[in-house]
Amino acid sequence: MDKQQAWPQGVFPARLIEKLHKQGSIMAARPFDADQVQPASLDLRLGDVAYRVRSSFLPGPSHSVAERIEALKLHEIDLTRGAVLERGCVYLVPLQESLDLPDAVSASANPKSSTGRLDVFTRVIGDRARGFDQMPAGYKGPLYLEVSPRTFPVLVRTGSRLSQMRFRSGDNRLTVAEHQALHASDTLVFNNNAPVGEGVALSIDLKGEGRSGLIGFRSRRHTAVVDVDKKAALDVLDFWDPLVNRGREELILDPDEFYILVSDEAVHVPPTHAAEMVPFDPLVGEFRVHYAGFFDPGFGHSSAGGSGSRAVLEVRSREVPFLLGHGQTIGRLIYERLAEAPDRLYGSALGSNYQAQTLKLSKHFKPYSG
Repeated sequence: MDKQQAWPQGVFPARLIEKLHKQGSIMAARPFDADQVQPASLDLRLGDVAYRVRSSFLPGPSHSVAERIEALKLHEIDLTRGAVLERGCVYLVPLQESLDLPDAVSASANPKSSTGRLDVFTRVIGDRARGFDQMPAGYKGPLYLEVSPRTFPVLVRTGSRLSQMRFRSGDNRLTVAEHQALHASDTLVFNNNAPVGEGVALSIDLKGEGRSGLIGFRSRRHTAVVDVDKKAALDVLDFWDPLVNRGREELILDPDEFYILVSDEAVHVPPTHAAEMVPFDPLVGEFRVHYAGFFDPGFGHSSAGGSGSRAVLEVRSREVPFLLGHGQTIGRLIYERLAEAPDRLYGSALGSNYQAQTLKLSKHFKPYSG
């Protein structure tokens, strides 16, 4: 099959990702897992070994990642039987997937939603990369995942899926006018507090209506280990302190603390598009929001079990305490066109964990009833 065939412009849905794999543009050390290809992204799997390194790095145009690892590694960890990655440490893990992309196809990566909600910071890098999480069109080479648990120690193993990759041809982000037209035809955001412009502006919900005043969770320190591959196994209160509205509808973010909060608006990603949350905007405050930025087609879509879903936000303050008020803008959702109609949507039919969500912790925790 000709790798340099004409690829349609847009974000690749599952069928085109599978086509890339079939023609050898995405290679894997082991056969794909049955659910590894998502509606508009590919889950990336850890390989057999992790390297504890002295620091994060970019290889730069003159070096491979393997060369940098050799210079910076402290020790090597076998992942085949599982291993704990400690908070505050930096690890480099060769991934099972590698790329031989067509000249017109590029890729980008983000943590999976469950990874971001554990405050596990991940970034994909490739050989001679000048930036994180971006593979240029035509990239050929291995992929590595930088993993740095910030809050909880995590148990991972060969095949654990912490990050996801999106493939595209061309620049397909919508303009202001295109965002507005799509909102008029498909309703991108419900109960929005700002007009749709350069994407959808999202604000923070600090009222907790319908949740008995629950507005979020703050992570606890010195917890047990989280097994990233086990669902609904952990008690919420062993890892999180619930935060409730006590009448002021505001919250001071403490530096070096990690919060799970939720948007005031419900959002919708129509089947013809995908979306991405802008991770940090210095115009809206001294904090970082939403490590895991990909929103698949069908998120919040009524026929896929959604009818609008809140955006759960992973939030860290930066250097100083920062006061958030209810309704304050906290981020933006940017939409892109798909290259073709998808053959599957985010939602209940795929067993998606966060469709029709309001405020929800990662899949690793048992339901919280207050």
